[in-house]
Amino acid sequence: MTMFSGINGFEYAGRDEIEATQLQRMKWSLRHAYDNVPFYKKAFDDRGVHPDDLHSLRDLAKFPFTVKKDLRDNYPFGLFAVPREKLSRIHASSGTTGKPTVVGYTTQDIDVWSEAIARCIRAAGGHAGDMVHVAFGYGLFTGGLGAHYGAERCGCAVVPASGGATEAQIQLIQDFKPRIIMVTPSYMLSLADSFERMGIDPRTTSLEIAMHGAEPWTEEMRHEIEQRFALKAVDLYGLSEVMGPGVGGEFAETQDGLTIWEDLFYPEIINPETGEVMPDGEEGELVFTSLCKEAFPIIRYRTRDLTRLLPGSLSKMRRIARIFGRSDDMMIIRGVNVFPTQIEEIICRDARLTPHYFCEIRRPKVMDELTVVAEAKGDFSDDDSRAHLAAELKKLIKNLCGVTTKVDVREPGGIPRSAGKAKRVFDYRNLK
Repeated sequence: MTMFSGINGFEYAGRDEIEATQLQRMKWSLRHAYDNVPFYKKAFDDRGVHPDDLHSLRDLAKFPFTVKKDLRDNYPFGLFAVPREKLSRIHASSGTTGKPTVVGYTTQDIDVWSEAIARCIRAAGGHAGDMVHVAFGYGLFTGGLGAHYGAERCGCAVVPASGGATEAQIQLIQDFKPRIIMVTPSYMLSLADSFERMGIDPRTTSLEIAMHGAEPWTEEMRHEIEQRFALKAVDLYGLSEVMGPGVGGEFAETQDGLTIWEDLFYPEIINPETGEVMPDGEEGELVFTSLCKEAFPIIRYRTRDLTRLLPGSLSKMRRIARIFGRSDDMMIIRGVNVFPTQIEEIICRDARLTPHYFCEIRRPKVMDELTVVAEAKGDFSDDDSRAHLAAELKKLIKNLCGVTTKVDVREPGGIPRSAGKAKRVFDYRNLK
């Protein structure tokens, strides 16, 4: 469709042009969903709203939300807005907590997605002629192929390494000398550990830019990665329901939060309890409406990611602050709300601990019990040192998070390394 042409370079448009484009595309997206997806027609009609009721961007608040359950209830193709013969690609979640969520793309959708990723690479300091090592998983997961097509759009040479096979990844990095790596932050740290075990200083590699996404990470983890590899680490945001990676990217010059490509994806922040739209700057749940998607339009999708909207910096498009957690990842321990990222910040500040950790929740009797499992570095691996570290970490968590935990500090290498998304919380409360 010609209305979606010319998006290359639009990230530097003025605010008035951005908002005019948003309104035009939002009217199209609402009408496209209403006319072609029975779920949306019913949802709009039940709410008593019609696409013609959108006269300003503020009017979007009249329309109903979409949640992950809606995607699962319409499995596999119930939310698609084009016939299956018009599809170019299908992706899906793993379905580990229920039916997978399935998303589809037309040729134009792939084109828009590729440009979104290319913007992220340019923002990170990448340019045509760079070599990009893609260690996101390929397959039904959107990370690998999304990054791949975007890097090619940017004019880069792509090494499609995918996840796992760590020694082979290290060999490729050593031999091919890529400038950019795209990978989860937890696997980047696993690569650092493996480099060091092989007697290679990670700081001596060719890597200059690391683009990390697919899981929450903290400023402390960014500092750890940058120090161990002597590079710039930037944030990359996306989710398959909205498009995949590339919904937002961080500028390497500022490292001040993710710029959302607002001409393609319209962001809102809502109060997660009431659904009320919050003013910019207020913390809440991130919600997205797609503005250009043909195959799988998504209207007011509740991401469960908790953050806040900020003014643009290098671009006039708004930013989101670093995501500090997900409403569905929040651990409620004896009435205290705790996010895994809070635990991560405390661990990453302690030079005696590696950044590898996970949390276990059990209910041995009546009360919930949280155990934080951390890992000592080599100089602190004896039993006495690890017991001392555990006592200190328990006290810090109590002081900073307000919850009493058990702490298990394991010997170096005692925590399994992730080859993709790291699982941080294991909840055993409902197991028989």
